[in-house]
Amino acid sequence: MTYLGQKADDLSSPARPYAKICVIGAGAWGTALASVARRAGRTTSIWGRDRATIEAINSRNENPRYLPGIALPEGLRATTNMAEALAGAEAVLLVTPSRTLRDICTQMRPHLADGVPIALCAKGIEAGTGYLLSEVASEMLPGHRIGALSGPTFATETALGHLTAATIAFQFSYADRLDMASSPAARLALSMGSEYFRPYISDDLVGVEVSGAVKNVIAIACGMMTGAGYAENTRAALIVRGMDEIKTLADVFGGRRETVTGLAGAGDLTLTCSSQTSRNMSLGVQLGKGIARDRCFDGKPVVVEGEVNSVSVMDLARRMNIHMPICECVYRILHQGADVRETFAEYWSRPIEGERRGLAISLDHPIAIATGTTQ
Repeated sequence: MTYLGQKADDLSSPARPYAKICVIGAGAWGTALASVARRAGRTTSIWGRDRATIEAINSRNENPRYLPGIALPEGLRATTNMAEALAGAEAVLLVTPSRTLRDICTQMRPHLADGVPIALCAKGIEAGTGYLLSEVASEMLPGHRIGALSGPTFATETALGHLTAATIAFQFSYADRLDMASSPAARLALSMGSEYFRPYISDDLVGVEVSGAVKNVIAIACGMMTGAGYAENTRAALIVRGMDEIKTLADVFGGRRETVTGLAGAGDLTLTCSSQTSRNMSLGVQLGKGIARDRCFDGKPVVVEGEVNSVSVMDLARRMNIHMPICECVYRILHQGADVRETFAEYWSRPIEGERRGLAISLDHPIAIATGTTQ
């Protein structure tokens, strides 16, 4: 078995999975990941707030609220008691919305054993501070290695056992590079891997996190254009140009561009922008059709991460003085009442640029010339 280019005889210690994994968050994705861990042979506990959901998981191996009709693996233990869930846990998957991260970390802190690694499985940038979620968790849980699990992973398909791949990212210390098999990323990958779930290892935590946060905003843009009646050409263009915006922001934070073209970037972006199973894509479609925001999702108060993150992403872009025009379109439509068609028409008529950054060219678009709106 090899890791990150090492030969097996180069490893100073054998790879060892974590015996017990705790999943914090009993929503669709948390339950799906708990199923992955259990099917991989790990002792697995899952914590959630909703007592009825927890009781259903324990009594009939089902999460009827978030994954109705899907049989969960035997032996998965659910609880509403944080101390009980974390007892004996050697690794934690934190799967709660970004806006609740500080509160959940506060609840976890007294019950975590020293040094237990934590992989964040939600995506976003904290509102107000502009912190990546790993920065928030590191602040709230000092002494614990913080990573992320991300990729093209719809919860229902993952829970059903459809073949799924994802990236597990932790920053690598010097010791990790000397003994990569003992790093949290490698051990968690080994702990989660099965015939159904294929993890990949990354040391670019920043690139993975930025990809996850921005891709939801791009997915809303794709949904808006789909709802407004545009087709595949438009969506493909938005996906690729959206990926460039992700690369731009990742660059600023020290993330690597190749991460953005991997599972956590291009993979997740393509999936989220191509199916209304994604709440981000679905919200965009409804808004593109002219449905008022308070009437989307039949008026239900559905939390859409990309809607929240569009504010944080644009705050960061302005602070860092970088241009993210697709994200800006989404921000203006969601939070400033801009019209979908008019806003994206402006985007389309921007000056013509070189696709490669080094090609320094800018030409007024013919539409802008014809309408007298050149920039």
